[in-house]
Amino acid sequence: MMMNLTAKRHTERNGKSVFFAMKIAAWAALCVGLCLCLIRMEDFSDNNAFLMSGIGFMVGSVFIYTIGMAINLVDERNETE
Repeated sequence: MMMNLTAKRHTERNGKSVFFAMKIAAWAALCVGLCLCLIRMEDFSDNNAFLMSGIGFMVGSVFIYTIGMAINLVDERNETE
C-alpha cells in the first residue's frame, strides 16, 4: 500500500514538472517571437527573415503550450483512476 502511494506521488510530480517546463518554454518562445517580429517590422514581406522566424516562434509557442496542457490533463486523468 505504501509503495503504491509513493509511486503516485512520484508520477504526479513528474507530470506537473513537465507541464511547468513546457509552459516556461512556450512563454520563452513567444517572447523570442515577439522580439524577432519587432526587430524589423518596417519591411513587412515574406523576404523578411526576422519576421517569418518570429511568426514561426509565436505559432510554435501555442503548440508547445497545447502539448504541455494535454500531458497535464492525461496525467490528472490517470491520477483519478
